[in-house]
Amino acid sequence: MTIEIRAEAKAKALEICKAGFKLSSGHNIPAIGFGTWALTPGTDTVEAVKCALQSGYRLIDGAAFYGNEISVGQALAQSGVPREELFITSKVWIDSLGYQKTIDAFMKSLRELNLEYLDLYLIHWPASPYKHPNWERLNLETWQAMIKLYQDGYIRTIGVSNFKELHLGALMETQVQPMVNQIEIHPGYSQRKLIKFCQDNNIVVEGWSPFGRGTVLSNNVVNDLAKKYQRTPAQICLRFARQLGVIPIPKSASMDRMSANLDIFDFSISNEDMLTLYSLDTTKVGFSGEDPDL
Repeated sequence: MTIEIRAEAKAKALEICKAGFKLSSGHNIPAIGFGTWALTPGTDTVEAVKCALQSGYRLIDGAAFYGNEISVGQALAQSGVPREELFITSKVWIDSLGYQKTIDAFMKSLRELNLEYLDLYLIHWPASPYKHPNWERLNLETWQAMIKLYQDGYIRTIGVSNFKELHLGALMETQVQPMVNQIEIHPGYSQRKLIKFCQDNNIVVEGWSPFGRGTVLSNNVVNDLAKKYQRTPAQICLRFARQLGVIPIPKSASMDRMSANLDIFDFSISNEDMLTLYSLDTTKVGFSGEDPDL
């Protein structure tokens, strides 16, 4: 059954899209997305994605590794949101790196999502010199497959995820450079040096785990700022990403929290308070421990 999108949610979706970024592909990406990691395949995923779309989200971030793309596709089909308003992302998992494996993995995701094209496709994790003797060739072969899919019109934008400067180097010498890099970003793990490198090279940055897997939401500094600005701790984390020039990818099972997480465009965190949040990097509060070089 097609869901009804309320007028206020349509207005919020338009606001988020207008506040987004122009990609080097020429397409626009919304300013905030909805993450589907750890959503159980089936009803949980279908209902969560439908609720997100009802709330005003248009960027839906997924991955083959999440194992729920069939359910995401069902939610998209039932949503009633026109395809041209959606921005759908998937990722190729590390065990599918390489030219033909990437082509096959992409086509499988496309079938499971029941879509004719993707708005964004990412290399989920890089092959690393610390783990793969042929790491650079493996990343390049994967990237060349993605360029082929991009040039053939199957993908509107291509990029990477969890790539550091070292991993990006060879890809940036190809005929099509990465357009997006999705990395872990939250108070306590701001990765400002990598963000600046990406932005200096026209790579838009997305931030996964904007709440530090929930840990940052109970941090005293974040909670004090939430009281000061009369906002939720989650809104402080999301506004923090926004002021870094990053597209945050939050996830929530509650429609009320989904809606609240979109209300980050009518206030600003002062420079002084941003410095206070930067200081949390010294303790790496909320850091997942996931690193391609570890």
